[in-house]
Amino acid sequence: MASPLLTVGGIETAYGQSKVLHGISLAIGEGEVVTLMGRNGMGKTTTVRSIMGLTPPAAGSIRLRGQEIRGLPAYRVAQAGIGLVPEGRQIFPNLTVRENLVATAVERGAGHSRWSQDRVEQLFPRLAERAHQMGSQLSGGEQQMLAIARALLTNPMLLILDEATEGLAPLIRREIWRCLESLKQAGQSILVIDKNLAALNRIADRHYIVEKGRIVWSGQPAALAADPALQQRYLGV
Repeated sequence: MASPLLTVGGIETAYGQSKVLHGISLAIGEGEVVTLMGRNGMGKTTTVRSIMGLTPPAAGSIRLRGQEIRGLPAYRVAQAGIGLVPEGRQIFPNLTVRENLVATAVERGAGHSRWSQDRVEQLFPRLAERAHQMGSQLSGGEQQMLAIARALLTNPMLLILDEATEGLAPLIRREIWRCLESLKQAGQSILVIDKNLAALNRIADRHYIVEKGRIVWSGQPAALAADPALQQRYLGV
């Protein structure tokens, strides 16, 4: 693995009295694309929410470039350099595309601000075409493009995508995967949750599989692709 960017160690997270995560540990290196996979309800989104400070863990460690961020409020985690594309997209429906992008843009200083409005519009030309349309007027696929572009404009060290292509038409899914391949080639560190194993295998450096709030397997894409029994046991594919 490349030098660690994010290190999650033994986090335990609960909703009220219901414990969901039981010691989740994972790591993402600089420039790596890492996946978190598993069936619905196994703890993937709760892991993301824990990292982002939206559902703070009761125990464990979350370090970004060696600095402890567990316990920080969500806005501080975002300021530290983690950009989230949440499940359900959550764009601002009553703002235009351009206003959605400007609302979250962050300059991180010389050498750290790689993403500009022009660059994200080159990545997603549809957003330039629809710059003055309201968020509510976009298709689901266009909203997902907007959510990714909005996260990139925070110039994150780490980009997290929760259910990257869920519910999208096949043509739009291909465009999103093309985008993620471009981001990987540009050296963007990414944690992605999705169910499309074939697409994930093409872009991922490593996989993690979560089952009932625990990491039950981690390894290289080739190892997972070569083990249909493992896929069936934990992913149901």
